[in-house]
Amino acid sequence: MPSPSQPTVGGPGIYLDHAATSPVCREAVDAVLGGMSITGNPSSRHEAGDEAKDALESSRTQMAALLDCAADDVVFTGGGSEADALAVCGTVLAADGHRPVHVITSAIEHSAVLESCAMAHELGAEITILRPDGRGWIDPEDVRRALRPNTVLVSVMHANNETGVIQPISDIAAVVHEAGALLHTDAVQTAGKISLAGLGADLVSVSAHKFYGPKGVGALKVAPGVRLSPLIRGGSQERGLRAGTENVPGVLGMAAAATAALHHLDDPAHQAHRHTVRAHLLKGLEEAGDIAVNGEGAPCLPETLNVSFTGVRGDTLVDVLAVHGICVSAGSACHAGSDEPSHVLTAMGIPAQRARSAVRFSPGRTTTVDAVTTAAARTVDAIGKLRALGPAGAPQPSHA
Repeated sequence: MPSPSQPTVGGPGIYLDHAATSPVCREAVDAVLGGMSITGNPSSRHEAGDEAKDALESSRTQMAALLDCAADDVVFTGGGSEADALAVCGTVLAADGHRPVHVITSAIEHSAVLESCAMAHELGAEITILRPDGRGWIDPEDVRRALRPNTVLVSVMHANNETGVIQPISDIAAVVHEAGALLHTDAVQTAGKISLAGLGADLVSVSAHKFYGPKGVGALKVAPGVRLSPLIRGGSQERGLRAGTENVPGVLGMAAAATAALHHLDDPAHQAHRHTVRAHLLKGLEEAGDIAVNGEGAPCLPETLNVSFTGVRGDTLVDVLAVHGICVSAGSACHAGSDEPSHVLTAMGIPAQRARSAVRFSPGRTTTVDAVTTAAARTVDAIGKLRALGPAGAPQPSHA
C-alpha cells in the first residue's frame, strides 16, 4: 500500500505530466470512499442530511486553509473551468453602473478564462487582452494603463499552465483595487505547490485534480462583498451561486488532498527536492544541444519546464517518448491534437516553428532525481534520432 500523501497511481513508466493531472493521493482516496457511504443530501433537514452537510462544511474549512480565506468564502464547483466561468461571467452579469462593462485579461490565460471572456463579450462586455513580455510575464503597469472607469474585473492567472511562469498577482491586485475593480486569478497550477496567502485577489479558482485530488471538483474563493450572478441555477446551494446537489465524496477528497498539500508546503525537505529535481532534469535535457527554455528569466514553478528542441516537432517527440514509457506533453492537455502552435508561446513572441518544437515536462511530488535523469537521457536519445531524420522529424513551416 502506498505511504500517506503518496500517489496511488503514478501512470505507466515515468510520469512527467502533472500539470495536466496528478495521481490521487491516499488521503483523497480514503476520503472519497468514506464520502460514498454518506447517504443524505446536504440540503435535507434530517439526520442523514445533517451528516452530509457537516461533512461538506468541514471540507469547506479545509479548503479555506488552502485558499487563505474564511470558510464562508469558499464555493464548491465542478472543477477549475467552471470556477473560472463563474468568476468572469458571474461578475459581468452582476455588475451595476457603467454599461458596457469592461474586463481585462491576458493572452496567456488558460482557455477556460479566454473562452469565458469571449462569452462575457457576447453578453455585452468590452474585453482587453494584454500581451506578456518575452518571458511570459504580465507587467502590473500594463494592467494600470488598460484600466478604465467601467472596468469591473481583471483576470490574470497565478502561474501559467504551459510555462509555469508565476505572475505578480499581489502587485496587480494593488493596481486593480486602487481603480475600484475586482481581481480574479486562476490558481489551478499553483494551489498546493506554492502558498496562496497574501495574493490579494477577490476571486481565486482551484481544481482538485491538480493537487492530487479527484477529477471533476474544484472551488472558487469569493471574497466578502463580491457580487456574482450564478451560471447554474435551480437551487440555493453554495450561497445561491451554484445550484445542484454538491458532490460530497469529491469535495471530501479535494479537502483531504488540500490538507496533505499544505503539509508538504511546510516541509523544507520537500521544497528543496522540487528545485533539485528541476535542476537535474534541465541539466540532462541540455545534453540534446540547441534547446531553449520558454519562460526563462521569469519566476517559475519548479514543477513546470517548457523546452523547445530545434529541429524536432514537439508532438512527435511526445509520441516517441510515450512508446518508451515517458509521459510528457506538447502543451496544454485541453488543446491536445491541435496542430496550431501554443497560444501561450505565440503571445510571448516565440516564432511558430520554435513553439511547435516545445515539450512540457512537469514532475510531481514523488518524482525522483533518478526518474528525471532517466527521462532526460531517453529524451536526448530520441531527439538525436529524430534530428537524423531531417524534415520528417522537424516542425513544418507555418503557412498561416
